[in-house]
Amino acid sequence: MSVHNSRKRLLAPDITAMKGQGPIVALTAYHAHTAAIADRYCDFLLVGDSLGMVMHGFETTVPVPLELMIMHGRAVVRGAKRALVVVDMPFGSYEESPSVAFRNAARVMKETDCGAVKIEGGRRMAETIRYLVERGIPVMAHIGLTPQSVNVIGGFKAQGRTTEQWAAIEEDARLVADAGAFAVVLEAITQPLAARITEAINIPTIGIGASESCDGQILVMEDMLGLSPQVPRFVKKFGKVGEAIEDAIQSYAEDVRSRAFPTPDHTYPMKAEAPKGRSRVSPSQVRATKKPKTLSSKG
Repeated sequence: MSVHNSRKRLLAPDITAMKGQGPIVALTAYHAHTAAIADRYCDFLLVGDSLGMVMHGFETTVPVPLELMIMHGRAVVRGAKRALVVVDMPFGSYEESPSVAFRNAARVMKETDCGAVKIEGGRRMAETIRYLVERGIPVMAHIGLTPQSVNVIGGFKAQGRTTEQWAAIEEDARLVADAGAFAVVLEAITQPLAARITEAINIPTIGIGASESCDGQILVMEDMLGLSPQVPRFVKKFGKVGEAIEDAIQSYAEDVRSRAFPTPDHTYPMKAEAPKGRSRVSPSQVRATKKPKTLSSKG
């Protein structure tokens, strides 16, 4: 007799079903504690290869290895309980062939227990997307500005800013949807183009710098929290966490140097000890040494 566990976590088809039902909310996440917070409000969390730039200081996402994505993916899955967790496939892990892509994507899903992977590229990746989906791996597509191609496109440049570019990007969207992607990220494209694509395909469009016309929105968490020193035009800073962290560290350093920290409140006190020359006896030991009372009879 088989036992089926009831999963409360959202799955890829749940995200697809949100098409036209109201904006889908998503953020990137790279570690367990922030994933646990975002999980209360987001429909899916993306373990983006942007972690290479945000957390590890790389200039682009290109150097990020598969093992790093797996490590952070595990942490996010442990932190999130409800949101679908999607893990980026890093540069070089899927472009060679559909079979190589499957081998690496299967490893990501097995070792992280995530619910889907994300792949950059439109028409050139359509065959690979179909191959993965047919073999049980849900795929989120990513078109428009594709950061892993930054060395080819000449930097982090917005796409579709002239109507001559629209046809190619629209074809990318149509082909990844036809290949079986459950959603597609539209990055750094203009509002009219985003609106056309969202209307034309039957899977959700997730915008990052692609206007309110998309079915959902995603941002890099550190960008919207105000942790990143420089952010793209499309980012709104919803917090000033970077300033709060600096203020806290400055206060800590000042207290340490002035010996205002630590105080007795932050120090462990000594335990009470028995006077010298007397051994401490526990109540149970006292009871054990007492002689039991006996009944005496008269005469």
